[in-house]
Amino acid sequence: MIKFIKMFKNELIRVEIEESEIPWLKIFTQVERREFSECTHEEKSAIFEALDIIEKEMLSYYQPAKINIASFGNYVPLVHWHIMARFKEDSFFPEPMWGTAQREASLALPSFALFCKNVNGKLEELLA
Repeated sequence: MIKFIKMFKNELIRVEIEESEIPWLKIFTQVERREFSECTHEEKSAIFEALDIIEKEMLSYYQPAKINIASFGNYVPLVHWHIMARFKEDSFFPEPMWGTAQREASLALPSFALFCKNVNGKLEELLA
């Protein structure tokens, strides 16, 4: 079972951790909105600020092959964004994490807890 762990929140957004073999964070609006177009200008700005911080930290810290950013909301019909660091050796690459597994993987990545601490600090600096 996948657990969702809150990492950061302010009055506009929250960032959650999705447990996975890869570094994977999600950004939600605090007010339940079904579509991005329903978000206020402030919510949109906060989402993109957080997304920018997370992506840059993932690139710097993990040096992945690619960053995947997605917003579907079919199962969870709320505005939210997935940010994932992808590696050629992960179980699904080049497929999406919702796709068909390509191999058994055992990634040896730097500490996810330290990464989250770094991201949380930057989010606190810019968005708190």
